[in-house]
Amino acid sequence: MLRSVYCVIPALAQLLIAAQAYATTISIETKPNVIFILADDLGYGDLGCYGQKLIHTPNLDRMSGEGMRFIQAYAGTTVCAPSRCSLMTGKHTGHTTIRGNRKDEIPLTAEEVALPQIFKSRGYTTALIGKWGVGENGTAGAPNQKGFDYFFGYLTQTAAHDYYPPLIWRNTEQIPLPENQQGQTKTYTHDLFMQEALQFVRANRNHPFFLYLPVTIPHANNELRAKGMQVPTNAPYKDAPWPDAEKNFAAMITRLDTGVGQILALLKQLNLDEKTLVIFTSDNGPHSEGGHKSDFFKSSGALRGMKRDLYEGGIRVPFIARWPGKIKAAQVSKQLVAFWDLLPTFAELVGESKPQKVDGVSILPALLANRPIEHPPLYWEFHEKGFVRAVRLGDWKGVRLSTTKPLELYYLATDIAETNNIAAEYPEVVHKIEDIIKREHIPNAIWPDDPSPSPP
Repeated sequence: MLRSVYCVIPALAQLLIAAQAYATTISIETKPNVIFILADDLGYGDLGCYGQKLIHTPNLDRMSGEGMRFIQAYAGTTVCAPSRCSLMTGKHTGHTTIRGNRKDEIPLTAEEVALPQIFKSRGYTTALIGKWGVGENGTAGAPNQKGFDYFFGYLTQTAAHDYYPPLIWRNTEQIPLPENQQGQTKTYTHDLFMQEALQFVRANRNHPFFLYLPVTIPHANNELRAKGMQVPTNAPYKDAPWPDAEKNFAAMITRLDTGVGQILALLKQLNLDEKTLVIFTSDNGPHSEGGHKSDFFKSSGALRGMKRDLYEGGIRVPFIARWPGKIKAAQVSKQLVAFWDLLPTFAELVGESKPQKVDGVSILPALLANRPIEHPPLYWEFHEKGFVRAVRLGDWKGVRLSTTKPLELYYLATDIAETNNIAAEYPEVVHKIEDIIKREHIPNAIWPDDPSPSPP
């Protein structure tokens, strides 16, 4: 007994030292800048640092080497609007206002506290540059109604399909892009977004800022069908022995990577490197649209599924965090993190109380001290392929494809590709996951429990 007591004391001391180090880390910089870069339909396997062999992403690979790469990070769900709603509100899709993509897009409500409002309450200057998709102007969900001082980009999902639109929004004003009038296609909006982002950083270098940069790459222009991978040039893949759509897809990702490199270079030039947390991730899994096929570059990596699936390939996403001096370089984290964790994480980072009724938890200890936290079960639901639900409980993953089909069960620690359904062998785990599904789903009048199939 005495021996066991003496064994415990050093362990307790180590925990206290670790806690003290973590507390010191987060108190050094009370108001760090935050840049959150969100790719659109970028798969878990589309970056070199996540195993991609053919597409060049040197800047994101370097960002990973200089920071922390998460290998168990999850989007809000498997398509754009509800995933972004989850990110903005700290709620999973059993509780969010928006639970699927619709042409009559649903806005955030006036009562919902959005992520930029957390930063605004602490004196940050805030900007959204890119694709919004959770509230048009004139609604409670408009960007300038949800805490953004500055907005430049697309308001709706559908408008964001076109990389050469005739108009773009700046706050509540539509700005013509004359080069894109009368059939001309010269102004590529992704390049505009990167220029605006760099200008915003320069203009706000002397006070804390939050920049939300949800770019549209590599989403397809669905309306152009087989020619929907829009990009000014397919360099450096012009001579690759691939279909044109695949050359364009690869070129889009490398173009995004170049922009990330420009942002990181500017932070260093302005001496903001150690004052700025940069996070890069994607809103859901990879697409097979615009002539591109997700399996051409193995965009899901070793995972099963893609966009519109609740298997891992549809929701597990790349997630890289870089903050020199605060996040140690070349770390790989197994910490579970989902989009609804970002709001409470940023709230703790800037010293703000998180709103009530959020589902996320702060992962700041894992981010800054590589000290994993135990995460509550993860829950998703999706309303465009019937009524699909999924739960991650530890290493267990449950997927129910409809209200009439039995739960599928996978053990991700040994079956990351979700190939072996072992539900019949573990009825007690199935029962636990079914209880979670019942508990976490709150009915929503807009998103019925047993919907008819949505159009493609």
